[in-house]
Amino acid sequence: MRWLTRDDLGAAGRSASGLLVVSPDAASVFPLGPGERADAAAMTGAALKAAGVSARDRVVVALAEPAGALWAGAAADVAGAAASVGPRGRMRLHHALTSVGATALVATPTGAMDFLARLHLEFLLDPLDLGLRTIVLTGENAAKRTMAYLAKEFDAEVTEVYASPFTGAALACRTAEEEPFVPLAEGILGLAALGKDALDPDEGELAEVVITPRGHAALGDAVLRTGQVSRGGLAPAHTVGEHVLVRGVWVSLLRIQKALAKVDGVSGWKLTVSRQGTLDAAVLTVSFNRASLVKNPMWKSRIQQAIHGLTPVQIGVEVAPEVSEAVTPGVVEDQRGHHLGRDRSLAG
Repeated sequence: MRWLTRDDLGAAGRSASGLLVVSPDAASVFPLGPGERADAAAMTGAALKAAGVSARDRVVVALAEPAGALWAGAAADVAGAAASVGPRGRMRLHHALTSVGATALVATPTGAMDFLARLHLEFLLDPLDLGLRTIVLTGENAAKRTMAYLAKEFDAEVTEVYASPFTGAALACRTAEEEPFVPLAEGILGLAALGKDALDPDEGELAEVVITPRGHAALGDAVLRTGQVSRGGLAPAHTVGEHVLVRGVWVSLLRIQKALAKVDGVSGWKLTVSRQGTLDAAVLTVSFNRASLVKNPMWKSRIQQAIHGLTPVQIGVEVAPEVSEAVTPGVVEDQRGHHLGRDRSLAG
């Protein structure tokens, strides 16, 4: 039995075959053969049916790729019509919903909440006028009471779907946040200890959600660590490891570390992630080992350009005012309370 992480999948990308589902930063490469593609579409369609989507519905999918196309394709097989419009632009989303006469929306939890906030505060529109009957949330850890609040504001049925962090395909769903997710197929999801490669950790312990794609043509008996952590059942509320989930996108801490290592004078860094409003925000604070670099705009610009090329997530860059001669490892300050640490063995 092989235990693989997101970085392991990325390292094997050069030899992978079939349809390769590549994450936005290319840190993960997940191979899908014809059978796996059919299974992913079927399970995503089953999740939509479980959420109440039927042939009378018209579905708009507001997710980033590669998940957007997969969900729209599955929705087209279940609903009367489906469209993938991407996650950006709330006014554009509103126009898309009205243009196609959407009755169902698939979005991230923060995307749906931000859309609702803008309907009220910027567009001065009543969300009930959209006529949405169904909202499906996926791709992020939802804040408390998100499902109930959206259900009330849109007068819609709200379902949360746990999707594969590698492909975006649906794996489990629930209709209330206090409930655990119910897998859409037996044997595909499990829980594993954080500090060792072992399934079925002790009850009540923090445990990592793992995917066991038995029968996968390329991965076989592999156990895939998702980086998502739960306590007491299949209800992930945290993350762990070398990737942080920001705005529905996994940000690689190792790639940040390698990029900053190429910039002369960097002695340490801290990635701060917060959610003060409806959306996540990320800021990278860099420490220099020489006073001449602290207020040097060229050095800050170099770091901004290096980070900009790593991920589609917008990450602000700040420079620590104090000089730090000692080299220190990069750290994550997750003010949302999601990320437990880079080292799995210390997170429990």
